[in-house]
Amino acid sequence: MSRPKDDHKRVATPAFNRRYQPAYHFSCPEGNAFPFDPNGAIFWKGRHHLFYIYDDHGPCWGHVSSADLIRWKHHPVALAPRDGDPERGIFSGNAFVNHLGVPTIIYHGLGSGTCIATSEDDELEVWQKSPHNPVIPEAVKEGDPGWGVYNVFDPHAWVEGDTTYVILGGKVKPDDLRDTAYLFKSKDLVTWEYLHPFFTPNAQWTGEEEDCACPDFFELDGQHVLMCISHAWGERYYLGDYKDHRFIPTKHHRITQPGGSCFAPESLLDANGRRISWGWLVGQCSAGKFPHELGVLTLPRVLGIGQDGTLKMAPPTELQNLRRESIHHTGLVIEAGTEHEIDDCRSDVVEINLQAEVPDGGSLVLGVCASADREEHTKIIVDTTANTIAIDTTHSSLNPDVYQAHPVFAPGKPHRDVRVQTSPLQLEPGQILELRVFLDRSIIEIFANGLYMAQRIYPTRDDSLGIYVAARDATCIIHDMMCWEMASIEVLQSAIAVG
Repeated sequence: MSRPKDDHKRVATPAFNRRYQPAYHFSCPEGNAFPFDPNGAIFWKGRHHLFYIYDDHGPCWGHVSSADLIRWKHHPVALAPRDGDPERGIFSGNAFVNHLGVPTIIYHGLGSGTCIATSEDDELEVWQKSPHNPVIPEAVKEGDPGWGVYNVFDPHAWVEGDTTYVILGGKVKPDDLRDTAYLFKSKDLVTWEYLHPFFTPNAQWTGEEEDCACPDFFELDGQHVLMCISHAWGERYYLGDYKDHRFIPTKHHRITQPGGSCFAPESLLDANGRRISWGWLVGQCSAGKFPHELGVLTLPRVLGIGQDGTLKMAPPTELQNLRRESIHHTGLVIEAGTEHEIDDCRSDVVEINLQAEVPDGGSLVLGVCASADREEHTKIIVDTTANTIAIDTTHSSLNPDVYQAHPVFAPGKPHRDVRVQTSPLQLEPGQILELRVFLDRSIIEIFANGLYMAQRIYPTRDDSLGIYVAARDATCIIHDMMCWEMASIEVLQSAIAVG
């Protein structure tokens, strides 16, 4: 059994990170979280189960579950490398219910290949690793099965009838240029047959340096979605058709733009038919400056397909249970070139919800984490001329070690510090901007008319708590604005320990 031994213990988050410890986002209780990919999301016996990578003498999978997407119960470590295992660590994968009705995890075993584990207890606490692991071994030298033909990397599996299919994310072999995934099938989770590349990359959408990592494939509102990352760019997705066990992408969109921090998407289908996704919010600082970066996940995001045929995201209604004291403003007229301070709300743990009219040729600015003299402040800018929304962190922090790298992870490649993350957002004439911003100390998450963005910020001044709105080039009208202080879930202190 893979129930953890006593040497896998949770440790406190390092003290120098407590300034940025989120109040209501899930953060790594073990403290050492690089990487901090969410994995194995599955809804089972009335609870959302979520696994995540953390490091304890090698990559392991931690395990939490929740009935309400807010309060998380901590379970024993789910998977860790043990004496006699073929793998040196547990990397990315997913959870699914196999053809026999048993919860199953498929994961990448570091230095080994694709591995399988199953659980037959209702709490999903005891996982039995397959004695046949790795069921798809890595090809480490010329002559090994699959050498130069396919990657054995991040797996994602699903069931069709009595057959299990798995895609292994990677690059196009044999030259390892551009992104693809490789499809296998099995009847017994032991013997796997390689079929073919799952999709063909499009040079107009992705670059030669990109891969398909952390894949998550599912049907949504009558379409098929492949969410994934490329290590260079971050979170993204394809929409397309699934025919004859091939995925034919018709659209490609990036969720993370240059300068952004969202990574490693993972989703589940809950009892209400909602597709709910999480991602890892990568820390953004110079290498080695914050050696024990605080691992933080995004809020849960409900996915859907919009009328324009693109992926939309919204916060689940359960998050409203975090709201506490509120302020309400209506009919704020912000003249072009002016700024209006929201004097009755000064907080960095807050939800902001506004509906605004931003005329053609104008821009609305929402400033957060602002010091009184604006030495520190972060700007969210909706620009109807450029048809964009941006998170401008140029003045977010006085800490010289903050660094928003693009590419995010590309060893040996040149990179740059990108302080303005910009996404396309087009408002139709007369369309109201619906902007929801979740601010949680070092985190900004934005939902704008279905579009999603995320950013890490590191204010240093104690008074960097101000909120303001401003208009550029044209008068903007904020019809309604609500701000709620958000309750702290105090993950480390209030979680129920088990095991």
